[in-house]
Amino acid sequence: MKMAVGMQIVADLYGVDEELISESSGVYEIIESAIKAGRLTKISSDYYQFQPRGVSGVVLLAESHLSFHTWPEHNLVTLDVYTCGDPASADAAFNYIVKRLSPRSVEYRKMARGTLVDEEVRVEKPQHILIE
Repeated sequence: MKMAVGMQIVADLYGVDEELISESSGVYEIIESAIKAGRLTKISSDYYQFQPRGVSGVVLLAESHLSFHTWPEHNLVTLDVYTCGDPASADAAFNYIVKRLSPRSVEYRKMARGTLVDEEVRVEKPQHILIE
């Protein structure tokens, strides 16, 4: 039986309050809370504050990743939420972010990933191992 091993949501959020997406501190709290809302497992994260404003970030998850870029001058956030396992996790994290950012409009695409896998793949939360 064919199945997907992951779900990816790629989105553009328009009409977001520029003050909300200008500084890393505000965006950080929203993204970190979205990870909890999706019951995802954070491995590490990196956020970058642009000058004079704007933020980019990526969160490595045991289940895959979440990344975003903000353009306060355009009231725009681009977002990528990719999770393996339960697709509801990607939906929950995505919906949380949309609710918190309150964009005027959203364009998004949901894609099943790894759809040619022939057998059922059960993804379990891996143990955390640091590679140095």
